[in-house]
Amino acid sequence: MTLPIVRQALYLEVADRLRGMIHARSLRNGDWIDELRLAGELGISRTPLREALKVLATEGLVRLEPRRGCFVNELSSQDLEDIFPLMAMLEGRCAFEAARKASDEQLAALEPLHAELAGHAEAGRIDAYYKTNYLIHEAVQALAGNQWLSDMVGNLRKVLSLSRHRSLSQPGRIQESCAEHLAIFKALKARDGDAAQALAHNHLMRQLEALRALSHADAGDPASSEPIVIEEPAHVRTRPSRTRARRAHA
Repeated sequence: MTLPIVRQALYLEVADRLRGMIHARSLRNGDWIDELRLAGELGISRTPLREALKVLATEGLVRLEPRRGCFVNELSSQDLEDIFPLMAMLEGRCAFEAARKASDEQLAALEPLHAELAGHAEAGRIDAYYKTNYLIHEAVQALAGNQWLSDMVGNLRKVLSLSRHRSLSQPGRIQESCAEHLAIFKALKARDGDAAQALAHNHLMRQLEALRALSHADAGDPASSEPIVIEEPAHVRTRPSRTRARRAHA
């Protein structure tokens, strides 16, 4: 029996649109969300908008405050300290499982992405580097072939997109990051799961080190830092996370 195609619920489409607005910074960290205005701009009623905001709240992208409304979330330094070790552990596991499960053809398909990454690093194209970097992380995550692991990584990545710092703006970090990626890829091709896991874990923790340094440097001018923008393809779907980012402390 052929099952009919079911159209995605409107509130899920609205949630996708709102994620894009947060990642593009048209809705910035800490912003109060004017539901009436936003519903008018999107051409929808407030009911699907409110349902969409509930979805984003479970993902940690927004927070709902009684009698005050909804706000785009912010990550404190402590949030980053709490989240990055978890992300390092999970991404390390992705690399470990990818080294064991990926076919030669699947790994060969990653060669152009790594060449592109190296080109962006050499030219210092930070935004382009981030986009290619995201695709590589997503690809390794997919090659791990573990949906439970993928869901957890995807949810944490959404939360980390709120970070107010860009690690690659630290002098020399873009070249270091690229070298780390190439080392992980070499370990994957060598089917060395332990090395791939350790290198991926280190890659994430080095990013945290860079964010710490930037946080100290920007302490006198918090407004000078901008969010990390990791563009998430529209097809990506993950189970809602229970992770809720705490409001940043002034």
